[in-house]
Amino acid sequence: MDIVLISIVILVMIILVIAFLVSKQKSTVIVAQPLPGNLSEILLQQVEFYQQLDASGKLVFESRVQRFLAAVRITGVNTAVEDLDRVLVAASAIIPIFAFPDWEYMNLHEVLIYPDSFNDTFQQQGSDRDTLGVVGTGAYQNIMILSQHELRQGFLNKTGKSNTAIHEFVHLVDKTDGATDGIPEVIMSNAYMIPWLELVRKNIEAIRENGSDINPYAATSQAEFFAVVSEYFFERPDLLRSKHPQLYELLVKIFRQNPPDPQI
Repeated sequence: MDIVLISIVILVMIILVIAFLVSKQKSTVIVAQPLPGNLSEILLQQVEFYQQLDASGKLVFESRVQRFLAAVRITGVNTAVEDLDRVLVAASAIIPIFAFPDWEYMNLHEVLIYPDSFNDTFQQQGSDRDTLGVVGTGAYQNIMILSQHELRQGFLNKTGKSNTAIHEFVHLVDKTDGATDGIPEVIMSNAYMIPWLELVRKNIEAIRENGSDINPYAATSQAEFFAVVSEYFFERPDLLRSKHPQLYELLVKIFRQNPPDPQI
């Protein structure tokens, strides 16, 4: 009788453990969001990088956008997220790593969309709201926050040198090696590291001496320099090539691509 009772207790314990593991697994599953039915149309209307790809390149870009959207949640906070926003977030993710076909953002699970700017404690009210995008740390690890207004503006403005969403995804690329330090070791050949650091030093000095058209925010750190000049590289490659040829050529080697000149 004791053996039967012990067997029943063991069986119940096994069932409870299995139930716990199954419920835990279910709680970690990301529910896939429906893909925008007008994805190609949005890309063709809004994303110049996509517009200038050939037919096969467009298919690859669409496929990678779909893969990103299937893997990463995009959630509105005090705003409604439209298909336009989801496609622009995904396009911003794919543009910097388009030459790396197997790239996955393993350090990103969710993108939060705020209606506009926010402060360093993520508050959306008040006069100190000067943040347009951020890659989260601590409690916000594996999360990115973007201003909806700036996300859209980055693709609407065809003459500017900035794109907040691309800026933040470049930070994620930089962070993949474990440190957001402006040295993207995962995509950068060792042969380019010393020339890159020397160009970073020279350009930061020029910015601080008011002798550069690069956004002054780039001079705050090596990490911000890399993200800011990457925006410049993808938004206005024609200007960067003209004004900073060495920087342009090295970014071509780092990202392994020549982004198309804007059709202004």
